[in-house]
Amino acid sequence: MARTLPTERAAARPFDPPPGLAERRAESPLSRLDYPDGHTGWLVTGHALAREVLADPRFSARAELRHLPIPGAPASDQPAAPGMFGSMDAPGHTRYRRLLAGRFTVRRMRRLTERIQAIADECLTAMAERGSPADLVPALAQPLPAQTICELLGVPYADRDRFQRHALTLFRLDNTPEQTGAALAAVHEVVSELVAAKRKAPTDDLLSDLTTSDLTDTELVNIGFTLLAAGLDTSTNMLALGVFALLEHPGQLALLRADPRLADQAVEELLRYLSIIPFTVRTALEDLELGGRRVTAGESVTISVPAANHDPAHYPAPETLDIRRRSSGHIAFGHGIHQCLGQQLARVQLRVALPAVLNRFPSLRLAVPAEDIAVRGDMLIHGVHQLPLAWED
Repeated sequence: MARTLPTERAAARPFDPPPGLAERRAESPLSRLDYPDGHTGWLVTGHALAREVLADPRFSARAELRHLPIPGAPASDQPAAPGMFGSMDAPGHTRYRRLLAGRFTVRRMRRLTERIQAIADECLTAMAERGSPADLVPALAQPLPAQTICELLGVPYADRDRFQRHALTLFRLDNTPEQTGAALAAVHEVVSELVAAKRKAPTDDLLSDLTTSDLTDTELVNIGFTLLAAGLDTSTNMLALGVFALLEHPGQLALLRADPRLADQAVEELLRYLSIIPFTVRTALEDLELGGRRVTAGESVTISVPAANHDPAHYPAPETLDIRRRSSGHIAFGHGIHQCLGQQLARVQLRVALPAVLNRFPSLRLAVPAEDIAVRGDMLIHGVHQLPLAWED
């Protein structure tokens, strides 16, 4: 059995994890993994073991220690830049996390529901006026999270295209190092201009709030970049792929339309079922035992998010989409101290937008055969570039 990380999803089964992961998990939830840079580490495919690693402080998220499991992924032997808290351990991570956590509470995110509903309604009205067929990606899936995160952080909406274009380049799997470097520099230029503007004239937004802290400009730029990059492409693809999945499972779609109270469960099940983030990586800080195997200090451990979220030991019939399932415990947003800060914002957007588009167009269907909708094999985050939809007026 190959010891590299399976990443490509089967064209005929776009919602299932990449082929090969289930076989690896059946053999062992912890197995050896060969990394493109020559490192030999580990692959976690079991749900319980994934949560164990992500909650254990003996496994580090530090950028300078980790090896990445896909060819061409940017690697560094340098510590994360100030503000890039996702690639840090305590105490640096703790400091940034505390500054931000109070601004991403469940209560605060839910207060955004009314605004998100208004944005969704505007997008869907414009989509209806243009008429059938329409591509959901530019009509709703891209503008809704873009406008939401831009308003939350105080980014002028007119600047979103410039940022989004360069940010998307960073998620491409076929970049040259020069392309990645140029996109990174362009994104930082956009956010640097924004931070400078907030310093001079603060407004009522999260980034302006942070200018009153002791953060340096460099820290603010890197935090702004992290939050913007994390909140755009992920939400876009969860929304588009979520609609695609429901249209391909008409029984589940009918359940959701018949009982709006299932919206929360539907969102959690779609997060588990689709698992659009392919992996996360930790590195052992000391020799330790994991899953009955000896892991040596310095070895990187890749956690396969789709494999863990489709572990039959935790989720019976995991390849079945069932919005009545209690999908708690999934790791779509990670687990432990690095669990995604913006997870509640993502949930609110999905809770609002999925029922909105399905109810606005009762006859909604795919405008092309399902097999003609190509998944994004050229991008790190799973999704679709286009989702053509049709309906009767």
